[in-house]
Amino acid sequence: MPIRAVLWDIDDTIFDYAGADHTGMRLHLETVGLPVAYVTVDEALAAWKAITAVHWARVAAGETDFLGQRRDRVREFLGRPMTDAEADDWFAGHLVHFEAAWALFPDVLPVLDRLVPTYRHAILSNSSSHNQHRKLTALGVRDRFEAMVCAVELGISKPEAGAFHAACEALALEPHEVAYVGDEPDIDASGAVAAGLTGIWLDRRGRGGRSDLVRITGLDQLPGLLAGDTRFGAPDTFR
Repeated sequence: MPIRAVLWDIDDTIFDYAGADHTGMRLHLETVGLPVAYVTVDEALAAWKAITAVHWARVAAGETDFLGQRRDRVREFLGRPMTDAEADDWFAGHLVHFEAAWALFPDVLPVLDRLVPTYRHAILSNSSSHNQHRKLTALGVRDRFEAMVCAVELGISKPEAGAFHAACEALALEPHEVAYVGDEPDIDASGAVAAGLTGIWLDRRGRGGRSDLVRITGLDQLPGLLAGDTRFGAPDTFR
């Protein structure tokens, strides 16, 4: 049976999370000053990126919640104990700059336009529904997706099969009728495949090295892939 719907990751797939986070934190540090643990802004930005990855993994593992990971990121980054209110206040300064830098990747709208009306579209994210609804609304694309399933409310995170299956249920489709597109090879593409979906790794950074996965390097390659074009690393059995 052919693919009937595309299920999308958000951060670093359609939304340039890394770019906005980097810009937002750089501007925030210009305002509040560089933490004493770091010699340069670039060193601080690299540390913030690494700390963010660790604490988002804790959310996915059920070890903390959405607000908890924010507070713990701030505490670890600054290297000192803080009350929840203090951590929230510090993060709020970053958030102002982060949100001002929000942007879709340039290839998102052209591809969504090309895929309509052939495919239905929905969201599966390891974040919260409130956060992602607000983000997609601000970016002007929330109405492009008929359903949105997020791990914070669901209680199950990618790459667990249950997360992918919940999104398929929201579309009233079987897993084999749905393709999942995401920027992480294991959490997104491999997890989708294990759950019975067609997993597509959007390798924007050109990391490569995963011959076991269907891989594209830009969303402009997605329509041809879904239509059965095997030039972009899809196995011959892709339908």
